[in-house]
Amino acid sequence: MANEILNYSWHNNLVARRYNMRALTLTNSSISTKRLLELAEEIAGAWVGIRIAGLLLIRAGWKSTAVASLLGLSRWSVVKWIERANGEGLQSVLEKPRGGRRSQISPECREDLKQAILKSPQASGIARARWDGIVVMEYLSRKHHIKIRVRRAQILLHELGLSLKQPTYRFVQATGKGVRKFQALLKKTSPGGARS
Repeated sequence: MANEILNYSWHNNLVARRYNMRALTLTNSSISTKRLLELAEEIAGAWVGIRIAGLLLIRAGWKSTAVASLLGLSRWSVVKWIERANGEGLQSVLEKPRGGRRSQISPECREDLKQAILKSPQASGIARARWDGIVVMEYLSRKHHIKIRVRRAQILLHELGLSLKQPTYRFVQATGKGVRKFQALLKKTSPGGARS
């Protein structure tokens, strides 16, 4: 395999010299190693292809440092790939299912919470003015007997398509008519009707 790559490379160099051709390069600035690796994170299964390419290069005789440099990874990552491949064979390339605790919050519970959030917290028996992480935590505890932390409640709000926003306050300037009406009311309610 390594000889085939070297022969292919030698052949391309010979053809390029014969026809006075330049090697192709990427000139688009949006295609960087960093961006390509970020894209691999977004696309399901892309890392399988990267691992296959890395192991093919190792089979062709490349050193782990060269492969790591080419792929924009740490040498340690490539070494782990090699160790796993030696131990597990082809299965090492495939994605492993990631474990984790199953969510306590069922789809029915999510839907119930979403419906509750469309109303005020007071409608659910919670004496608060607006929904936030603490109120969601309290609601789930009271209604569904589910204990979660505030941060998880905030993430849950985000997952439901809602965002936490700090309420803004505006002070409206009083109009002359409103001031006169207030003064008239004040005269009527003050003892003796006189202003001090």
